[in-house]
Amino acid sequence: MFVDEVLIDVKAGDGGNGSVAFRKEKYVPFGGPNGGDGGKGGDVTLEADSNLSTLLDFRFQRNYEALRGIHGTSRDMHGKNAGDITLKVPIGTTATDNETGRVLVDLTKHGQRCIVARGGIGGRGNAHFATSVQQAPKFAENGEPGEAKIIKLELKLLADVGLIGYPNVGKSTLVAAISAARPKIADYPFTTLVPNLGVVRVDEERTFVVADIPGLIEGASEGVGLGHQFLRHVERTRLLCHLIDLSGTTGREPMDDYAVINRELAAYNEKLAHLPQVVVLNKIDVADPELVELLRAEFAEEDVPVFAISAATRSGLEPLVYYLAKTLSEMPPEPILEDEIVRITADTMRSRHTDRRWDAHYDASTEAYVVAGKGIERLVAMTQLNNDAAVNRLHRTLEKTGIINKLRTLGAVEGDTVRIGKAEFDFFDEYALDVPKEAEEKAE
Repeated sequence: MFVDEVLIDVKAGDGGNGSVAFRKEKYVPFGGPNGGDGGKGGDVTLEADSNLSTLLDFRFQRNYEALRGIHGTSRDMHGKNAGDITLKVPIGTTATDNETGRVLVDLTKHGQRCIVARGGIGGRGNAHFATSVQQAPKFAENGEPGEAKIIKLELKLLADVGLIGYPNVGKSTLVAAISAARPKIADYPFTTLVPNLGVVRVDEERTFVVADIPGLIEGASEGVGLGHQFLRHVERTRLLCHLIDLSGTTGREPMDDYAVINRELAAYNEKLAHLPQVVVLNKIDVADPELVELLRAEFAEEDVPVFAISAATRSGLEPLVYYLAKTLSEMPPEPILEDEIVRITADTMRSRHTDRRWDAHYDASTEAYVVAGKGIERLVAMTQLNNDAAVNRLHRTLEKTGIINKLRTLGAVEGDTVRIGKAEFDFFDEYALDVPKEAEEKAE
C-alpha cells in the first residue's frame, strides 16, 4: 500500500524536576542548599531514509511520546537526560505543523535530520536560588513541559521528469518502455492508482528518474478524480512531460486536453504552471498522420518542444530520452522546494525560552482573567504550585513584569479567577491589602 500523507501526534519528554535538599555533613555547620537540577526531556526527531518509500508505518501507529528527564537529587546531582525518539521517513517527506500550517522541514537527502518537538529542559534545584538575603530557599523548579504537536507528514516523490496527462494516454506504458519499472497497464481509466517511479539509463554516465503521476482530469485541483491526491508529487519534478493521446478513441480534442491539464496545474500551485514542459504526442501508430503534423506545427508556433512517439511499439523513444537527458543536464540539480520553510534549530528553540511577550484579557464565557504568553506560561508550568515559597516567588515575578497591574486595570479584584496556561489562581492583590482602612472609606 502506498501512503503519502498522514497525521501523527508527537510529544517530547518533559524535563525532570529540580530537587530541594540541604547539606547535612557533620563538620559543615553552614551547609546550605544542594538540590540538583532535573534532566532534559527527550526530543522527537525525523530522519530521511532512502530505504523507505511510503509512510505506511505511520498509518498504524500515530502517537509518539519521548521519555521525561530524571529528577535531580541531593548533593547537587543532576538528573539523567532522557533518550530521543527518531522517526525514519522516506526521502522527500515534508513535515508541517498542523495547527499553524507552517512547514517545519523538508527532508530531501538521505540522513537529513530535524527535531520537530523539543524536549523540556530540567528544572533548577534550590541551590540556584540561594542569595545573600535568602540563604536557604525551600523551593525548586519543575521540569519544562516538552512540546506537543500534531504533525502532517507529506511524501512528495523526488523525480527529475514528471509524466502528466489524462488517464489512459500511455504514461505507464512509456515508463515501462524507457525504464525497468513495471507499472500496471490496462485499457480502462485510472488503471494507475499510485505514482510509479522508473530510472532511465541514457548511457553509462547519465541516468534520470521519471515519475508517472496518475489521475489528472478536469477538476483535479478541486478533488475530482484522483489528481488531488497526487498533484503534490509534481512539485518535486524539474521537467514535465505532457502526454497527449492521438488515437481518437477518447472522443476528446487533443488541444483541449492540453489546456485542461495546464489549468489544473496552475490552479493547484502557480509554480507548476511555470515548470518547463515537453509535449509528447503518443499513439501515433494508430493516429491520423495529418493530425500529427498539424499538432507539431501548432506547438512549434508556441515554441514548445514536441515529440511524436508510440510507447507501445517503442517508436520515437530514443530522441525523446536523449532530449530529456540533455535538458536536465542544463537545469539546476535541485528540485523547487517550498517557500518559507521554518527549520527548527537551536536558535529558534532558544528564542521560545526567552519570549517575554504576554497579553491579558477578560474571558466572559469562563468568567476568568486570562494571561497568555509563551514565556509566562512556561514560568507557571515550572513553578511548584504546592510550595508556598515558590508561589510567592511567582507572585513577585508577575508584579515585576506588570501583569498584576494590568489585571487591576482590567478590573480584577480579590478572589477573581486568573488563568495562565493550564493553571488557575485566585487573584491576590498585595497592594489592596496594604491600603489603610481610612483610604478605603475615602475612596468609597
